[in-house]
Amino acid sequence: MSDRAPLSNWLEESRAKLARAELSPQAEPVGWVARVADGIVQITGLPDAALGALLQLESGAYAFAQSLDPEVINAVLLDEGAAVEVGDRVSDTGEVLQAPVGEALLGRVVDPLGRPLDGQPAPKTEARLPIERPAPEIIERDLVAEPLETGILVVDSLFALGRGQRELIVGDHATGKTSLGTDAIINQKSSEVICIYVAVGQRASAVERVVAAVREHGAPERSIFVAGLASAPPGLQWIAPFAAMSMAEFFRDRGQDVLIVIDDLTLHAATHRELALLTREPPGREAYPGDIFYLHARLLERAAKLSPELGGGSITALPIAQTDAGNLSAYIPTNLISITDGQIVLNTHLFSANQRPAVDVGLSVSRVGGKAQKPALRAVSGRVRLDYAQFLELEMFTRFGGISNTRVKAQITRGARIRALLTQPRYSGLRLADQVALLAALADGALDAISPEAIPELRAQLPGWLDAQATEAVGEVAQSGELSDECRAELVAAVRALAKGFARGVVQSDEEDG
Repeated sequence: MSDRAPLSNWLEESRAKLARAELSPQAEPVGWVARVADGIVQITGLPDAALGALLQLESGAYAFAQSLDPEVINAVLLDEGAAVEVGDRVSDTGEVLQAPVGEALLGRVVDPLGRPLDGQPAPKTEARLPIERPAPEIIERDLVAEPLETGILVVDSLFALGRGQRELIVGDHATGKTSLGTDAIINQKSSEVICIYVAVGQRASAVERVVAAVREHGAPERSIFVAGLASAPPGLQWIAPFAAMSMAEFFRDRGQDVLIVIDDLTLHAATHRELALLTREPPGREAYPGDIFYLHARLLERAAKLSPELGGGSITALPIAQTDAGNLSAYIPTNLISITDGQIVLNTHLFSANQRPAVDVGLSVSRVGGKAQKPALRAVSGRVRLDYAQFLELEMFTRFGGISNTRVKAQITRGARIRALLTQPRYSGLRLADQVALLAALADGALDAISPEAIPELRAQLPGWLDAQATEAVGEVAQSGELSDECRAELVAAVRALAKGFARGVVQSDEEDG
């Protein structure tokens, strides 16, 4: 009897609960996979799904709505589609596509959805932000008035970057575009700038080299690596730069400065074209859909300097684009040049001549950063670009005969030293004081006594020499950014003294050769 009593109580309680329960019909929108191929899923049903909505398939894979037709949703898979089959059930999560954000991502290598690629546990991020967010309005922005120092002399002196600027890095294949962006990230080890490197369609080995370089020479604890690898589904490659920009906006909205390098938007455009053709969007020029300009414009416009009322944070974007045979008038490079605030053009011939970085000073320009350049650097770099351009022209004309004009000889001599100064090895960023000292010494003729071949070694020894011989001048330039006459004289004297030692060694070797 004791066993029957609990059973009877349970029956009575269950009947009472059923009697009190309110039964009413419930409708849940459900979609079905009509077709799947090449990373694209066509879905029927889900009439209330929004553009960009995050959809979950029966297999557990995720996709986002790329385009909405009257009867079909064209969705892009964010996971491998091997387990997705026709007839699978699809549900709308009710959310748009979001990216994880927060300090937990610092030092990590993740995919655009925040999943770890470095073999460590998943980062415990603070929040999630939509990958598509509106760019700051004009009234919310501030002037670009603070420099972003890359440590690369040719960039900082001739094509200076400001915090909040968008500067395109463009050139043919294998001309050092990624290296330029990586060096800019590495140089932020001496600043408070947060760095984000986003790879779009790159090989895993290429991304590993960038990560290894930053970990060895830079500040990986303030860097995030977002990888939409070539082996990843096209959907992940497509959302990679947008997800990385949302990660950057988390820090920007807290008043911090962020540098984001996007490598590269040419491959991103190719991925967008692939998805557009698979979803039967009408093709335009070079088979790209008509919205390709708007796609990159709404991405790069999110890089800006916010007003003090909004915290004063900034995002500086260095997008990378690839050209074929130096053709800057191609569709995608032309679009990006018109969107950004300037471009750094890398030249194949200069790269082949072992001039690294192979920056073409005639085609490169920075339309904003010069306003943010430190006064000390601006004071000594004013004529460098003009003198170097004249040297390149004179060098071309003097290849076929001797030089009799004294003034032309002087220009050739000065130009050869400018070229040697602008040729800079990787991972050897220069401080502001080092750059100012070199350019001031060049203008005052302190480097004329040594051969151009000796300048790389002089540059390598210069930081330690200046710290010992011109301590006060180095401190003044670093602290104030100004260059007084006394400070300039002290820096030039220190460089001249260092150059004399190199000159004596060069002269001695020349005499021995004679």
